[in-house]
Amino acid sequence: MTTVFIISAPSGSGKSTLVAELRKIVEGLDFSVSYTTRPPRGSEQNRKEYYFVPREEFQAMVARGEFLEHADVYENYYGTHRRFLEEAQRNNHDLLLDIDVQGAAQIQKSIPDAISIFVLPPNYKKLEWRLRNRGTDSQEVRLRRLATARREIENYEKYGYILVNDDLEQAVDEMKAIVLSERARRSGRPLTAEDQENLRMAEKHRLHNMRDRIKPILDSFRDAENQDPD
Repeated sequence: MTTVFIISAPSGSGKSTLVAELRKIVEGLDFSVSYTTRPPRGSEQNRKEYYFVPREEFQAMVARGEFLEHADVYENYYGTHRRFLEEAQRNNHDLLLDIDVQGAAQIQKSIPDAISIFVLPPNYKKLEWRLRNRGTDSQEVRLRRLATARREIENYEKYGYILVNDDLEQAVDEMKAIVLSERARRSGRPLTAEDQENLRMAEKHRLHNMRDRIKPILDSFRDAENQDPD
């Protein structure tokens, strides 16, 4: 049975790096390459980072019902094609979706047993630093991303698991534990010692067990709302 894993995070939280590292170490985990109407950035290649399509083509695909989910993000469309889920099901693989909170809500409605993971930065200042230093956006775009991040993190309660990406290696291990523990839990087979350890680690990141860790992060974003942008 195919399990769908949803990964969401504010822009600049390191989600893409986490996903890339996870895919290197977990077998049988397919990845959906999103479609988008935005132009490629830097060295991005069509069909690798994204499928880059004209807006008119994207809208036609929406009209034909080809997407599991789609959303308007920063005035560009993004969407997950249905064929990725169908291919994962044929291959008896799980499917990993790297999507924003709008798309996640659509997937959770259509696939209620999907596993959802929200990735948070350690605080507002660290997110601002990451966006500033990656050097791919203008100041206007960077400030817009930060404003969007403030809104997106308020959706954390809609996710089953929460990860704080402060240390990359640790965050990769934690995400791996979540994926493998969910596989073990749904397999119906007797749990091994490794399964039990993954379950123990994953349980720490359940929403109800992360509330104390989340509070100072949320406070840092709310405090930033009272400060003038630089």
